[in-house]
Amino acid sequence: MIAQPWSRLVSLPVTILVVVALSGCASFGQRAEPETSASGSTADQPGAGGAATSGQGRVSLLQNLGSDGPLRTLNVAPDGRWECIDCAGDGVTSTGTLSEEHRERLQQLLADPGLAEETDEARGYRVTCVGALTSSLLTSAGLITSQDCPGEERPEVAEEILLLLTQNTPAEMVG
Repeated sequence: MIAQPWSRLVSLPVTILVVVALSGCASFGQRAEPETSASGSTADQPGAGGAATSGQGRVSLLQNLGSDGPLRTLNVAPDGRWECIDCAGDGVTSTGTLSEEHRERLQQLLADPGLAEETDEARGYRVTCVGALTSSLLTSAGLITSQDCPGEERPEVAEEILLLLTQNTPAEMVG
């Protein structure tokens, strides 16, 4: 049937939201109840506050190659620590830390007011290619999706974030 591949593409945003909600509960291996510092604040601790992208400075990259490919997930905390789950499509989970220069640049990009204009909702974005690598950035501004698809223009700030993440982690830019 022709309708079946489109139904799979429609389910991608739902899958992304479920994965982020579930992975954010204990992101970066943190316990469900993070330890508190002497001041009692958990605002600066990775994994505190629910979903991985619930606060400023956090970003998740979710990728899916085609309608049947595995979901690849990269979560980056404000301090530059990242966790990559199946990012290269090889089933491996890896962790690391962005350099201070890359962490600062990522934080500048995530704070860019233009990012809000690049969300799927603001652009009225619709997935158009079947079988392409679909990359979705989940930021505090919202979900920003793009595809490795001939002729598709990617939003400027989100493209720079995607490039920074794929050049400094095992995540990939193209399928």
